[in-house]
Amino acid sequence: MEVAPLGPDGLPAAPVRREGDLAEAVRSRPYVTRWVWRSTAEVYPRLLATGVRVERCYDIEDAETLLLGHEGRYGEPRSAAAALARLRGGPVPPDPPPRAAEPGAQSPLFEPQGVRLPLDDLLAVYADQQRRHDRTAHPDRMRLLTAAESAGMLVAAEMNRAGVPWSAQVHREVLHELLGERYAGGGEPRRLAELADDVSAAFGRRVRPDLPADVIKAFAQAGIKVGSTRRWEIESLDHPAVKPLVEYKKLYRIWVAHGWSWLQDWVRDRRFRPGFLAGGTVTGRWVTNGGGALQIPKVIRRAVVADPGWRLVVADADQMEPRVLAAISRDPGLMEVAGRESDLYQSVSDRAFSGDRAQAKLAVLGAIYGQTSGDGLKNLAALRRRFPKAVAYVDEAARAGEEGRLVRTWLGRTCPPAAGAGEDAAEEAGIPQDEPLEAVVGGQGWVPGYASTNARARGRFARNFVVQGSAADWTLLLLAALRRSCADMAAELVFFQHDEVIVHCPAEEAETVVAAIREAAALAARLTFGETPVRFPFTTAVVECYADAK
Repeated sequence: MEVAPLGPDGLPAAPVRREGDLAEAVRSRPYVTRWVWRSTAEVYPRLLATGVRVERCYDIEDAETLLLGHEGRYGEPRSAAAALARLRGGPVPPDPPPRAAEPGAQSPLFEPQGVRLPLDDLLAVYADQQRRHDRTAHPDRMRLLTAAESAGMLVAAEMNRAGVPWSAQVHREVLHELLGERYAGGGEPRRLAELADDVSAAFGRRVRPDLPADVIKAFAQAGIKVGSTRRWEIESLDHPAVKPLVEYKKLYRIWVAHGWSWLQDWVRDRRFRPGFLAGGTVTGRWVTNGGGALQIPKVIRRAVVADPGWRLVVADADQMEPRVLAAISRDPGLMEVAGRESDLYQSVSDRAFSGDRAQAKLAVLGAIYGQTSGDGLKNLAALRRRFPKAVAYVDEAARAGEEGRLVRTWLGRTCPPAAGAGEDAAEEAGIPQDEPLEAVVGGQGWVPGYASTNARARGRFARNFVVQGSAADWTLLLLAALRRSCADMAAELVFFQHDEVIVHCPAEEAETVVAAIREAAALAARLTFGETPVRFPFTTAVVECYADAK
């Protein structure tokens, strides 16, 4: 392993040294405030395993992903070896295939080990990335985004090391309460078997409620035409099979996704380690590499229990995306509303919807998510009269998306245009062109060439991307600030999704953590959006069990 201090120009400021042990190399240099390396996901878990923590880093491969996106080349190989090949005009090697996390693993790696470049080559890539940052639309913002994303990689690795506190005993009790006894041979538990019998009795013949085609056929034979077995469609039907079928589907999902097999696979030593991956989507939202951590059912949250003498500080950002829209659009009226102590939707309703909070919320979310027909069009017109700059901002993003232009977040994360795969590709991928955007992207980002192949869908996604992506940029800086605040405490970040963060800490540190979250949110807002009146408040709860926070 080669180590060298870098000067302001990114070149070695002293002779290169060869070190035999990575952890010792870092431990012997406590004065280093930022490490430049190829991949945090590969390097940092190994350091954490030896008790070594770093303050800051620059992740070259993560920076390459952001820069490629900004240059309209999203999806090209992102490895340091690929970046070097592009720099020198050689053949570009493909990225290694992703590797799934192993259930229950202590330190899941997200990729096989990549190609190790000599230090001179790695520094050539790093220097080129600095030049490419300078050529972006807003270099200072792009550098901040790169730093924030690298900090997010550190946070994710530390969260994977810590794990989510989990009581296997409570989990088993919840499963027994919901599903009843388990039968030998791995078949459905008692309650599901009973509900399946109830469904069959209602139809007058044997029906498999876990098979959508069987259910649709049974309804058809009963003279009822349904297009799917989605809950919202089934619940509207007048048939005795509806109630047991809806209950079956709810419990079946828990059994499959978080049942006894899941518990055995993913929980070890009172910890659930799903493998968090920062920036796992085009929008910058996080994903997990297994275990379904971002979709824990409320009833299963009863198993998320703090250690004895410790607490969970659960913090939810209040109405985050409308506040982000206020900050990025610089709409004076919406910024003033988003800066008040009062509820944002109620304040909007007082201005534009005669006090009807529900209509105000529909209007704001409709503007962000693209509900611009029917009542949505009427609501949008009222919103546009009161907050013209805010609506114009997302309208322009939608137009850019429809026209195939690049669309960027406030800091410079870029949504690529669709690869010209056409609507046939979407159909082959099972994506109906007339579904709501939320159903297509699932809140988890966008696959170019598949999930937004027609102009209208691209426009709707781009409209949301500028808000959702800017929110993701802000949360990265929030996490970085909160991580620094917790560095001198026993407190540990253990969970994060979109607008929610959980810190596990000794009971005596809980109020300090609550204050740290509030301060981190304010600092992140200033760093991301500059000085604006917009506030980003959190609703926090100090609890022993995650389920008690809701």
